[in-house]
Amino acid sequence: MVQVLVLYFASCPNWPEAGRRVRHALDQVGHPETAVTFVPVETDAEAAALGLRGSPTITVDGEDLFPAVLPPAGLSCRIYPTTSGPAGVPDLPDLIAALRERARR
Repeated sequence: MVQVLVLYFASCPNWPEAGRRVRHALDQVGHPETAVTFVPVETDAEAAALGLRGSPTITVDGEDLFPAVLPPAGLSCRIYPTTSGPAGVPDLPDLIAALRERARR
């Protein structure tokens, strides 16, 4: 069983949508039983310890699902490249592809 986390800070407007997309992506790749755990981060020290590279950060078994987009750890918004331009959450097809790639390892 894998551990999927959505790391976020409370004032980030994008973490709920990120969670919905991660849930949908997990369902699409055949893992409806996998829980998505939301982890609130309150300090820069916590961000560094947990690997919050901007909110929301999505990890699978402790590894960032999008390692090519790694801003410094901290309480900031994260921007993901998407087909329609920069956005606060990854596109669903990108999430599905990243989860499939992660499963191959």
